Amino acid sequence: MVVNIIKRLSEIGFSEYEAKAYTALVRANPATAYEIARSSGIPTSKIYEVISRLLEKGVFILADENKTKRYIPIDPAEFIESHRNKLETTLNGLKDDLSNIQKETDISYIWNVHDYESLMEKAERMVTSAEKNLLISGWDEELSFLDDVLLRKENENVRIAIVHFGDVQMRAGQIFKHPIEDTIYNEKGGRGFVIIADSKEALMATVFEENRVEGAWSVNKGFVTLAEDYVKHDIYIMKIVRRFDRQLIERFGENYVKLRDIFNDEETGN
Repeated sequence: MVVNIIKRLSEIGFSEYEAKAYTALVRANPATAYEIARSSGIPTSKIYEVISRLLEKGVFILADENKTKRYIPIDPAEFIESHRNKLETTLNGLKDDLSNIQKETDISYIWNVHDYESLMEKAERMVTSAEKNLLISGWDEELSFLDDVLLRKENENVRIAIVHFGDVQMRAGQIFKHPIEDTIYNEKGGRGFVIIADSKEALMATVFEENRVEGAWSVNKGFVTLAEDYVKHDIYIMKIVRRFDRQLIERFGENYVKLRDIFNDEETGN
């Protein structure tokens, strides 16, 4: 646990020694500089420099006891809230400043995505930031990860439509279950995953075995329109299938095999 705390403190800007010193003082306080150095493993030659920086940051508080300098830590809950407020203020200011200097040109970059964790982090951010609508196509493995945040967005009146491959277990959105997921999986060799947020940004990927990913994200209008049309046309087909499944099988065969033959226009028995 201590290792994780030190790692997380380092991720928010603490040096290794600062993280170790604060963690040690939270565990046992008040404490002298020597006691902090001994319990944290920081060299005594470095401890006063580390303590000085933490006093400047307001993380340590000096408490004199009988002329012996002892230190106590800021309460962890107060520390976290204070840091969160400072970080949010900084990020909001940075967002405004960057927007002011951003070139007035269309962004047409397409960013490749090859890491599964990055794929899902990007998907969650897209869903979280959506204000009007979300179009999604995916499988249980990816959609279940987004279930909670999708439910929250639906409660915020964001309209959601989902083409779902596999067993339907989603709690949010208008669900359109794809009837031939096995055929689609075999054709693609993996799980397709598409998200379009507010018709402004799109994420498209295929997840292969062992969660190997080939995908891309962009706000390029052509890319977004392509992804949006892909999901919309699947939904159109799902609506037709719901109502005319038996007739479609009779005319085009099991799994609509002749319907899916794009190079011929034939029907069963013709």
